[in-house]
Amino acid sequence: MNTNIVVSLDTRRSKKGDLYPLVLRLGHNERTTTIPLKISLSKKDWDEQARKVKKTYVGAESVSRINNIIQKNKSDAMDIILKLQESDQLARLSVVEVRDRIVKKNTSTSFFEYAKQLIEELKTANRIGTARSYQGVSDVLTTYMNEKDLSFKDITFNFLTRFENNHLSNGNGYNGLAVYMRTIRAIYNKAMKAGIIEKEFYPFDDYKIKTLPTEKRALDLELLKTIINKEIPQSHICFNARNYFVASFMMYGMNFTDMAFLKKDNFIDGRIQYRRRKTSKLYNIKITPSLETILFHYTKGSKDSPYIFPIIKRDSLALQYKDIQWARKRYNAKLKKLAEFCEIEQNLTSYVSRHSFATQAMLQQVPLNAISTMLGHSSLKTTEVYLKSLPSNTLDNYNALILENV
Repeated sequence: MNTNIVVSLDTRRSKKGDLYPLVLRLGHNERTTTIPLKISLSKKDWDEQARKVKKTYVGAESVSRINNIIQKNKSDAMDIILKLQESDQLARLSVVEVRDRIVKKNTSTSFFEYAKQLIEELKTANRIGTARSYQGVSDVLTTYMNEKDLSFKDITFNFLTRFENNHLSNGNGYNGLAVYMRTIRAIYNKAMKAGIIEKEFYPFDDYKIKTLPTEKRALDLELLKTIINKEIPQSHICFNARNYFVASFMMYGMNFTDMAFLKKDNFIDGRIQYRRRKTSKLYNIKITPSLETILFHYTKGSKDSPYIFPIIKRDSLALQYKDIQWARKRYNAKLKKLAEFCEIEQNLTSYVSRHSFATQAMLQQVPLNAISTMLGHSSLKTTEVYLKSLPSNTLDNYNALILENV
């Protein structure tokens, strides 16, 4: 370990009365820095060789107690350093970062204070969607705590279980709870990496986040064709909703936020090139004739806007996300009307086109890893969630094949 701590009198910085600050001198990866101990001494009262205050010091009732305090500060610092080494973090940190872990500079053990800090950082990085998720769980926990503070050490297995019971007793479901729990876990993981809370207190090794299977979201092929081929005049209330739904399906199941941010300059050589907002994954999608017809309808009538679809109206990013949130609500409401218009009993939402794309890709025997790439998932497990339920008619056909041989 290329890291060490020594107690030293910092004679470079004299104070009144020829006093000098006592410091922990931290050495790490051939760099040094100091951590003040808030004790000042004269040179004659410090034993540099023994690294302790001399018995001649008259500035305190007990010299032994001061030396014990100094050694405790050094021991606590070394304990933090050893924990960083055990977790394979030490080598990756700068000397300043190690110092900040020791003094916990600009950090707080309060979950709410740390979440607030992360939210501001996310907003600065234009990650508004994640910032909203963090704010949402912070608001829910604030209400649950009756405005009292919540430390990371308070978030135990028992706390999470009580929060779960409270959530369910209010008539809420497991899947909504899972969203909150995953967000709490994400904030907790960041706090551990920042050295705010130790791994030994981590509650999610014992508490397992629960979900229930959601209702079928993917449309059968015949229902998809009904929506795509339905004659809908431009004046109809469902005209834009149908176009958004079909365009999403034709662009790898693109989510509504990414569609809202699509710009005309994302059209390059007959392809759509853009980065997904959630993951920053780069997409390069060929524009088919059917998709081109939809896109051309919107680009020809929006000369004053850089965006393809008439969703974003304002300039600041925070307001743009509000535009999208409001437009998504209207979109989902109109999808319900579209389902009625097309005589489809299944519930239509903005997610259905994405799930339908994934399911149809599977039925066309597209490899799972290719489907995962097209959807922009970071793991195959996420993709498998989209593909949990096959269409009923497909299962009927499989069943018929089985029964033929009986």
